[in-house]
Amino acid sequence: MTKRILSYLPILLIVFLLGACGQYNKILKSDDVDKKYAAALSYYEKEEYEKAGALLEDLMPLLKGRSEYEKANFLYAYTKYHQGLYLESSFHFISFTQTFPRSQYAEEAAFMNARSLTNESPSVNLDQQSTVQAMAALQEFMRRYPQSKYMPDANKIYDELSRKIEIKAFESARQYYKLTNYDPQYYKAAVVSLENFRKNYPSSVYNEEAAYLRIDAQYNYAKESIESKQRDRYAEVITMYQTFVDAYPQSKFLRNAENLYDASRQALEKLSKTPAAAPAAATATK
Repeated sequence: MTKRILSYLPILLIVFLLGACGQYNKILKSDDVDKKYAAALSYYEKEEYEKAGALLEDLMPLLKGRSEYEKANFLYAYTKYHQGLYLESSFHFISFTQTFPRSQYAEEAAFMNARSLTNESPSVNLDQQSTVQAMAALQEFMRRYPQSKYMPDANKIYDELSRKIEIKAFESARQYYKLTNYDPQYYKAAVVSLENFRKNYPSSVYNEEAAYLRIDAQYNYAKESIESKQRDRYAEVITMYQTFVDAYPQSKFLRNAENLYDASRQALEKLSKTPAAAPAAATATK
């Protein structure tokens, strides 16, 4: 008997699902606004967000002027968020704050706009435009609602996004260092980009490595330059090294930095014994 009952379960399940689907379609086609709104709330509570969203989308033009219109718009944005449609949810949350600026849900909608954009933020190796947009939305939220209950989460998310932007900036600066190809101009670009990173992120945990890579890039820049320009460029390696040692006396890069320092001093000593070269031609740029 038990086996016979079990054999009917798939059929019963199909019948149940067809019935439920038929009931939903019937509600969707209904002209009864109150019944449809109640059904939308029910589907939302049961986390059937696609169905709830479809009903709310159909309802919103019909609810204008009624008290339910505001909540319907708010929940509709959430149905998009719960389906992972973050760009759409961001659009509808920000639209809600603009349409209902004094709503009891406006603060939450502003925060959820930022959270939606945060969920669109890609991995650090990709373009970070979405991350920048999310940070801007968070800044606007924190400016508008400084006493918000969501402020701890907003600060935490903002710090995480800032960290991602910082890592991206460091990787971009380091990329110049990796792609030098023994070309002096690439080494020069690496020196500049690594220094710009330090200026833009003075408290970064990557500044120690960036400072060492800058010494390395400057050394190679000097090494690959024409002889008439090597003196000044090797001298800059020594200056960078001294600054590095003062800032990071226990650095794990110290030994390598010392080697570059020693090599630069030896190169300067050798150059000092070489007669000064004639002025370089105007076209020489190395």
